[in-house]
Amino acid sequence: MSKTAVPAGAGPVPAQAAPPQIPSATAGFRARRRRPGMYALAVALIAAGGSGGFLAFQATGERTPVLAVAQSVQAGDVIKDSDLIEAQVQLDPALKPVPAADRDKVVGKRAAVALTPGSMLTQGQVTTRTLVKPGERLVGIGLKAAQMPATRLSPGDKVLVVATPADGQTTPAGKDGDRPEPQQIAARIVRVGEKQASTGDTVVDVAVPSQFGPALAAQAATGNVALVVDAPGAP
Repeated sequence: MSKTAVPAGAGPVPAQAAPPQIPSATAGFRARRRRPGMYALAVALIAAGGSGGFLAFQATGERTPVLAVAQSVQAGDVIKDSDLIEAQVQLDPALKPVPAADRDKVVGKRAAVALTPGSMLTQGQVTTRTLVKPGERLVGIGLKAAQMPATRLSPGDKVLVVATPADGQTTPAGKDGDRPEPQQIAARIVRVGEKQASTGDTVVDVAVPSQFGPALAAQAATGNVALVVDAPGAP
């Protein structure tokens, strides 16, 4: 049997390098489990953050039942139960809303200002007083667009109710040719009604001194009146 000869002068045969070992999943798992304190800390932080967020949501999302306006109520009108609805809002004491629990206390009182549907009812919008003071009478006047200013009238405005000549008539001149001052009565706006679609008239309720009430009502029935708005601050 022949033997393979090793060539002379050849060096020793190098040993083959061992293949690299791949760390097993078990070893990696054991390495990660060496720091259990970090996991406990992370869990604690997550729990604390969740609790804080929940408390913050409760604080900012808290709602309070209050009264809101369901339908239009004119200033001076008695508030009915059907005029009110309940709403849930974030409570802001600066607005002084009327709590829903006070519904029975509000019904039967009067609106101090015109109430708009969808608005929140506040304490200053409700009053127990009538808008006609002692010693006054309330007179309703039907007016066309030409008999009143185009500027919006509001309750509390001071006006002059002026008698105007009938159609085809003129005010007679005085001895010196000057025309006398037309009859006029100082009044205060109590309510402005809605414009009537059929006639175009707007009924305006005015408060006047008791002694002028009958005369003004008779004049208003003829339709020969006009409103003049006093300047702000007029007596």
